Amino acid sequence: MKLSDFNYDLPPNLIAQHPLANRTDSRLLEVRATGTNPVQLLDRQFTEILDLIRPGDLLVLNDTKVIPARLHGKKETGGNVELLIERISGDKQAWVQIRASKVPKTGSIVHIHNKMGETFPVEMIGYDGRFYEVRFPENVFELLERFGELPLPPYIEHLPDTEDAQRYQTVVAKNPGAVAAPTAGLHFDEAIIACWRRHLYPCPRRRSEQASDASRMVFCTRSNDCRN
Repeated sequence: MKLSDFNYDLPPNLIAQHPLANRTDSRLLEVRATGTNPVQLLDRQFTEILDLIRPGDLLVLNDTKVIPARLHGKKETGGNVELLIERISGDKQAWVQIRASKVPKTGSIVHIHNKMGETFPVEMIGYDGRFYEVRFPENVFELLERFGELPLPPYIEHLPDTEDAQRYQTVVAKNPGAVAAPTAGLHFDEAIIACWRRHLYPCPRRRSEQASDASRMVFCTRSNDCRN
């Protein structure tokens, strides 16, 4: 299997840049097994999802909250640099993706800034072949709240705004830790979840610190070469 097997044409005008007014206004594709090939594909509205669920089916809610994981700064040489948190590994450490004309060397300092002119230093301390390990001077979560930007996917062309701060979170988001939203969960609203609980089965909650898979680089062209 080759990566190119998944290529398809997606015109930019078909990529929504803003969410619909209501979460449940989204469309839903039902893939119905017919016992023969091909399967039957049915276009539905997301509000119809409860019609497709049977008693005994399990809905697991991911209550992880997306953190403001994108940071902007400058290298010691003055060049611009962007850090995207991949995983927080300690109170003051994290693994990140880096976008820069030339990646800062281990041991160098990147000066992160925000719109209010505040700055703090981040030390480059390691590289594992994919991601860079950095050290923060204070608690990572606290600094992200002051300096970070919501990490919208790369196909969203506008800067994060107040609408994104609300809609790029699920309605059950509570525990900070994700750097990409669990996108399937974005379509559920409080009413659908409440109806599920009343008429079907309780919804267990699961915390999953979602990595930035949606915008992560692919390091292979054949499936058997891909890294986990």
